[in-house]
Amino acid sequence: MVTSFIELTVRIPEDIKTLQKSIEIELSKHGKSLRWAITKVDVEKQIAQVEAVVIKDIDR
Repeated sequence: MVTSFIELTVRIPEDIKTLQKSIEIELSKHGKSLRWAITKVDVEKQIAQVEAVVIKDIDR
């Protein structure tokens, strides 16, 4: 397994209750998240910056 630190930008959905799910879906594309945090929000552009630590299995 490999541990990585990633940063990504996620669109803030109209229904804010689905923001967590949106973030988790985007993170799953990079591996399994160990932890994540929203570090910046741009209200005008309706985007959130997320920093996360993810793990991936390596093919041998």
